[in-house]
Amino acid sequence: MRFIEAGPDSPVIRELTRRVSGDVCTLQWQWPSGTDSVYIGRRALDAEQAGGGSPADFGPGGGFDASGLKLYTREEYKAAAGYRDRLDGIGRFVYMVYAALPGSGEPVLVRQPDGSNLVETPAGRAKIRYSVRERKALFRAYKTVRIEISCEVPLDENVLCYVKKSGGYPVGPQDGTVYPFSAPFPAGRTGLPEIEVGKNDFVRVFFTDGKRYGQLYELVPE
Repeated sequence: MRFIEAGPDSPVIRELTRRVSGDVCTLQWQWPSGTDSVYIGRRALDAEQAGGGSPADFGPGGGFDASGLKLYTREEYKAAAGYRDRLDGIGRFVYMVYAALPGSGEPVLVRQPDGSNLVETPAGRAKIRYSVRERKALFRAYKTVRIEISCEVPLDENVLCYVKKSGGYPVGPQDGTVYPFSAPFPAGRTGLPEIEVGKNDFVRVFFTDGKRYGQLYELVPE
């Protein structure tokens, strides 16, 4: 199997879309003339992109292992009204669809630098449960707070933070003083050391980046 760059006359994948129903993802695209087969791959996006990037980084030449690509024909596509795949796992996936050149001894696939043959889709979200327990002492200006985090999968230290606000519970990371956690969380339950706050201070746990991490995890108060 080898790849060539798309040229003006190369068969390329257009209008690639995905639809998710339950745990099944259906891909559909416009078939190029001149080919009756494609190769399709799937890769976990978040595990590989902890430092950022885009789905277009996951092609040949970007560390992608092409051995996992699956042959799919136009006849199979017509019979199934697309390509269907079961989503198993947590996080996001990127699907890659490569047109295959006909008449070659070995599969020759067309790489599309514009990324129009790639599409991203979310899978399941891992649950993160947290509890914040307060303990007040008489005749003291402070109270102690103990945070416990229970997660289904390991978490990096930059996923969560806790926020302290005076006079009421914070409604988000910007609604108070933010304190990042200094260590990652293993899967399972973790009890953190007690912290002291003022009697009128209140603490809650939030994602550091709700837009990013909200796609991967569900944060549930206990």
